[in-house]
Amino acid sequence: MSTTTKTLVIASAVATALAGLAQTATAQDMEKCFGVSLAGANDCAAGPGTTCAGTSTVDYQGNAWTLVPAGTCATMELPAAMDGTARMGALEALDRDLPA
Repeated sequence: MSTTTKTLVIASAVATALAGLAQTATAQDMEKCFGVSLAGANDCAAGPGTTCAGTSTVDYQGNAWTLVPAGTCATMELPAAMDGTARMGALEALDRDLPA
């Protein structure tokens, strides 16, 4: 193997390792926030009747979650419910706005 090839292999390995560290740090800065997803825009399983990402059927479905920056879930501004009550995101599944 030539010196150039060895240098490229080492550089690739270092770049891959650094990319993995960056993704880990980013994932740690995120949290699951329930009740903030639009229909079909949740990140994963949204309770009974759904399987994974994009399967929620109701806007702001209480048992559907989306990853958001850590510390922002409870402070997100969401439209009020049909009856005028305020909606907020939560770190645990909610019993509101569930599909019929």
